[in-house]
Amino acid sequence: MSFRKSIRDGFLGRAFAMISAANAASAAVEAGRRPKARDLRELGIDPSMFGRINH
Repeated sequence: MSFRKSIRDGFLGRAFAMISAANAASAAVEAGRRPKARDLRELGIDPSMFGRINH
């Protein structure tokens, strides 16, 4: 496994993906839009249940 692949698939890659998804989801909610399903799944939120969350 290459060094870049180990970074991307390892802890640092997951951490950056989580931060990016949280940023995108919070920006969407603040703008009154529904976050992308991909971002919600990355955060561990079921996209079909998102409408039931009080925000």
